Amino acid sequence: MEQYELELIARYGENDPELKALWDEHIAFEKRLEKFESKPFLTPAEELEMKELKKKKLAGKTRMQAILEKYKAMEG
Repeated sequence: MEQYELELIARYGENDPELKALWDEHIAFEKRLEKFESKPFLTPAEELEMKELKKKKLAGKTRMQAILEKYKAMEG
């Protein structure tokens, strides 16, 4: 994410529960993915979970971007 987007999340996240929840979820997914990526070998179940986490993270980021576009337009 760009610095400006991170600033928008910090500014509006407290008053926008959806944005705050998406951001918190994004961070949680990143932390879980980092744990998988640090392993030298993943079991098939772990590989599947990692793929699912990446899909969920991407979907959340897409929704977060849509919300941030609204705030960018407001600040215009």
